[in-house]
Amino acid sequence: MSAEPIIYGLIFIGVLVLVEGLYLVAFGKSISMNSRVNRRLEMLNKGGRREEVLDQLRKEMRQHMNAKSIPLYSILATKAQKAAIAFSPQQLLMVMGGLSVVAFVGLSVGTETEPPVRVALSIAIGVGAVFFWVSSKANKRMALIEEQLPDAVELMVRSLKVGHPFASAVQIVAKEVKDPLGTEFGVIADESAYGRDVGEALKEMAERLDMQDMRFLAVAVTIQQQAGGNLAEILAGLAKVIRARFRLFRRVKAITAEAKWSGKFLSAFPLVALVVINLGDPHYYDEVRETDVFIPACIAVGMFLGVNLFVMRMLTNIKV
Repeated sequence: MSAEPIIYGLIFIGVLVLVEGLYLVAFGKSISMNSRVNRRLEMLNKGGRREEVLDQLRKEMRQHMNAKSIPLYSILATKAQKAAIAFSPQQLLMVMGGLSVVAFVGLSVGTETEPPVRVALSIAIGVGAVFFWVSSKANKRMALIEEQLPDAVELMVRSLKVGHPFASAVQIVAKEVKDPLGTEFGVIADESAYGRDVGEALKEMAERLDMQDMRFLAVAVTIQQQAGGNLAEILAGLAKVIRARFRLFRRVKAITAEAKWSGKFLSAFPLVALVVINLGDPHYYDEVRETDVFIPACIAVGMFLGVNLFVMRMLTNIKV
């Protein structure tokens, strides 16, 4: 059994670690969403002017959707937008190219693969690693926002009940809540301070994040601005609805987890069996390897495995 597949996996992991390291070095630890101080406040504490910080954050939040016209980048743009990747689209493409070069060097040193194959694998590793990294960042960020939102709404309710205006309640959330929601509300607070309607800012954030609960918040604030009413009571009811939806999402996720892992297991089992058989008897497939149907059969099996993953994903993709 060749050790080259293991080397490919190690190079892929190394490339992932490298891109994360570059990101933290370029933009600081606060961008990792694990910092106690959100990124906006850290930028202000370092001496950045409020207008400059607002312009930079707004540019980062919108730049990826504005770059959808770049060929092939549209596949990555939506995920990068939700992840709020601070790298510009051009920088992200340069990172893909640089990581592909690093992967090519690693493959050249660690394997004896033919040069054309090494080039193809290097590009696949560089692009695939960046896509996997951005996708994981987006999923983590959206999950954190969904978890933070009910607490943020309840914090606004308490602020309103003690007499603060809604704009001040948003500023309190921006100061007290950690990232990613803290910076998002900080941008809204700054835009409101410079004259933008809060309801419009919330609606834009909801559409940018493609988040239904945030749309509920934007609609509630807009209706209260136009028709009046007790905003604290409206938001208190909204916080209960958001928590109930969050619990329902978690319940659906738990119920469908078995089916999802069954699909992954059924797709991975033939590949694992292939590796185990080759380790136990390297010549097991020698008789059939030279037949005319071997390659078509391998392609058919790969297609069936892919279809299995797709079908199981569709069956467990329950809309709530």
